[in-house]
Amino acid sequence: MTLHDMVAQAASLHSGRKAVWFDECNDGPPTFYTYATVIKHAMELTAFLQKYCDPQGRCEIGLYCSPGINLPSWILGILQVPAAYCPIDPDAPPLLSTYFMRKSNLQYILVENDKIKQFQTSHVGWLSHNSSIIESIGLTLFQMSWSSTDVDLQADSVKSKFEAFKVMDNSQLGALCPEHLKIKTSEGRHKDVGQKCSLAYILHTSGTTGTPKVVRVPHACIVPNIQHLKTDFPVPLGSPLLGTTVEIRDASGSVVLEGEGQIFIGGEERICFLDNEIIVPQGTMRETGDFVRVQNAEIFFLGRKDNQIKRHGKRFNIECLQQAAEDLCQVEACAVTWYQQEKLILFVVPKGDLEEREILHELQKHLPAHGIPDELVQIKTLPLTSHGKVDISELNKIYHYHLRSRRRDSKLSGAEELWERLQYLWKSVLDLLDDSSGIPKDAVFLYSGGDSLKALQFHDEIEMLVGRGVPGLLEVLLSRSIEEVYKHILKTLFPDEDQLINDDNVLKRKLSKNSGEEIHRKYAKLKSEGYLKDNVAPGLISFIALRRGNHFFPMDFTNSFMQPNSTVQVGGEALQQPSFLLAVTPSITKSHVQGHEKENRTLTITNKEEKTDCCSVQQICAECNHVTTAELALRTRWKSNTRKCVDASPLIVISEDEESASVFVGSHSHTMQAIDLDTGEVKWEKNLGGRIESSACVSKCGNFIVVGCYDGLVYVLQSTDGETYWTFATEDTVKSSAVADPSSGLVYVGSHDQHMYALDIYEKMCVWKLHCEGGAVFSSPCLSSFPHHVYVATLGGLLLAVNPVTGNKIWKSFLGKPLFSSPHCNEKCVCIGCVDGNLYCYSHCGEKVWQFSTNGPVFSSPCISSLTKQEVFFGSHDHFIYCCNTEGDLLWKFKATSSVYGTPFVFQSNDSKNEVLLAAVSTDGKVWILNARSGTAEGTDTLPGEVFSSPVVWGTKLVVGCRNDYVYCLDLYITGKKEQGC
Repeated sequence: MTLHDMVAQAASLHSGRKAVWFDECNDGPPTFYTYATVIKHAMELTAFLQKYCDPQGRCEIGLYCSPGINLPSWILGILQVPAAYCPIDPDAPPLLSTYFMRKSNLQYILVENDKIKQFQTSHVGWLSHNSSIIESIGLTLFQMSWSSTDVDLQADSVKSKFEAFKVMDNSQLGALCPEHLKIKTSEGRHKDVGQKCSLAYILHTSGTTGTPKVVRVPHACIVPNIQHLKTDFPVPLGSPLLGTTVEIRDASGSVVLEGEGQIFIGGEERICFLDNEIIVPQGTMRETGDFVRVQNAEIFFLGRKDNQIKRHGKRFNIECLQQAAEDLCQVEACAVTWYQQEKLILFVVPKGDLEEREILHELQKHLPAHGIPDELVQIKTLPLTSHGKVDISELNKIYHYHLRSRRRDSKLSGAEELWERLQYLWKSVLDLLDDSSGIPKDAVFLYSGGDSLKALQFHDEIEMLVGRGVPGLLEVLLSRSIEEVYKHILKTLFPDEDQLINDDNVLKRKLSKNSGEEIHRKYAKLKSEGYLKDNVAPGLISFIALRRGNHFFPMDFTNSFMQPNSTVQVGGEALQQPSFLLAVTPSITKSHVQGHEKENRTLTITNKEEKTDCCSVQQICAECNHVTTAELALRTRWKSNTRKCVDASPLIVISEDEESASVFVGSHSHTMQAIDLDTGEVKWEKNLGGRIESSACVSKCGNFIVVGCYDGLVYVLQSTDGETYWTFATEDTVKSSAVADPSSGLVYVGSHDQHMYALDIYEKMCVWKLHCEGGAVFSSPCLSSFPHHVYVATLGGLLLAVNPVTGNKIWKSFLGKPLFSSPHCNEKCVCIGCVDGNLYCYSHCGEKVWQFSTNGPVFSSPCISSLTKQEVFFGSHDHFIYCCNTEGDLLWKFKATSSVYGTPFVFQSNDSKNEVLLAAVSTDGKVWILNARSGTAEGTDTLPGEVFSSPVVWGTKLVVGCRNDYVYCLDLYITGKKEQGC
């Protein structure tokens, strides 16, 4: 069995299915080929190569091209000759490409037509002749000449130069291969590289530890890996050689699956050939420089014995940075550390004056982007151990003290800036910006022209300025001087810096020029217009945030904001939930603002022929008693174009007075949008460094939106304008949705790097990180209040309960199969779905309480709501939406028209029936409104694309993302049949 045999099998079964997508990321639609088209182009290339090449014996053909829609056909065409495919990256340094082609002794190179000039310029003197162009698929065949003595000398020169070069971007290599040639053999048969059709492709190692090695990979090595994938991940994951779709991304040139897996490689056949090896004995073991653990005949990677690290999702040898820095004329000596496995720090002993910007600029010429240091620290001498080696632990201590000193300096400068901003805000709120005089430090806000409402405004402006809540600020504002307000804020911002707070030198410097001034007339003492407590209800509200699965995040909400009998559960704390269908009016289309896309589709649950009219809920309840039948229907209020698939679930943030409500959602187009919930107007759009599949969360203060990205970064964006406040780098893709702790303000998020992180976004630091030995963290963490746990699940099947303060594990349970579902809890238990088809329920002590079986994998996260009797709602791949009670007994199930991956959302209507309703979506684009107590359908609509996003409901508005590149807001309303005379 070969790779092209497997493709042929898939094509025979799925000839009309889309096989390849290519997105040029130019705002245009992606192009695609079916399996039949891919095979057709491949056969054309195969026939051409068989005519012009000599396929006798072993044949190896290079391919010099950029990623494109034809790439799979070109690879397949080479394999069918039969020949081995040798990728040559046009963006790689010509030095490396030349060495690779010479070392591989390639005779033929296929070059993309628009790359011919670049190829000829880079490899002049090595070309023998070229054949006619293959017009239909845009390639030209070059034949190489390696026979002359001059060429041999040039190849030797390349090798010697490469010893100094060493630095290379591993992303150009395509595979991780052995680094050392020491071979250990056992008794057995031999593998012969010369066997016809034995090789699939030829690659090279990075050269970061020496001269790059050529690696020849047989079909017998790679085919079992694909078969292994098919066995372990039958649904919904797979290999592009098994009938699924390959996506080719222009930016990185990588071919990726529409899904993720953990791939274990092993087996007797999986041996590659290195450099000039012709025969490799069966059972050969190589020293690769890797530390591994062997368990149940499987090998688990633990780390490297050299200085390789994984940074920004790519491997890098930190010795490359050290060598590049040592070659600079401004550097006397240097050393590199990977500080706390988070920061790449370059320590430099300078030659004379050293300009940091110049150093970093020079390094960028020789290193890949992920090899540029985070910081450069100048030191007088390198600390050495007793054996004369650089003392890495001492360097880390030096950086630690350097960091503390810098933070201290930044706090001092930040304190000065705070005083300036505080004065500006004072004048702004009191409308005194045209007054050039300073503010006396003993000025009191209420005696300087302020009143209770302006004090509230000043309070909010200050908290927005500092990016967090300031406890007790309002009381200080109303009764104390501006100097005491300033010190109170400092004490909140820097609670451990007593010297900074008590030392008023900063304030004295800023007030010195005003010390002799008299209080300005505009600050004359005036009688207060009334105390705050007389005018404002206690428990001032700030905002509420809603996420998938009825996750509510309220900050200081008053009961007046909520409707009675609408509580939901957040951990162990009962909170109020806004009612549904309170604000709908007859003029519901008034928010279809001109310039925004709008649709008017009305679908009722029943196929009645009678004409229906739309009435407001108020009319139906109070005035339209003549309506004999009332049905729930959906209609598109607005849709926003994100330019690529929206798999992320929306976050809705509502202001205190409900006058402002925003939807925050990201898409595969790398963009994050903030959309007005009422009108659909895009408030801001931010382009991030990769696809966005995770859902956003809002910070405790409400000023920031936190979202994970495919580029391995966690972005903290300002909620008002989308500007980046901070980014935190993990070591792999972030698909996990972040969660903010309403008590501590910490943000918890997982990564595919197998770690869970607790981030203090205000201090811009990682408080702790936890290695999840169960594998990548795909799902979102879940917080419980009583007990105070954070739950996290891994693709390796591990459910963990973690102390949110320390990051210590409290308990863990291994379920055995991947967990794509996110955990959800109430005060009694935590529930999670598994691809083994079960929903599991655990107590907060880690005991399994029950499990409920479905007929398919459970990718949907469960929803638990106290609007009902704490029932658990979830969907399954078997097309059903399920409702179980707290004992795990089935209450009802509803069959949708396709698999259900999204998380249901429970909400309450306020019509005459006072129903509790459930919003759910199936992957075919159907939106379902069900009665949460009976499971009967109340209304439905269909979106024009697949849906993997989860719905969120606020008032009469349902928001959900769609794979047709749009995020939709649907209005829920009542239709009814009118009696005669109405």
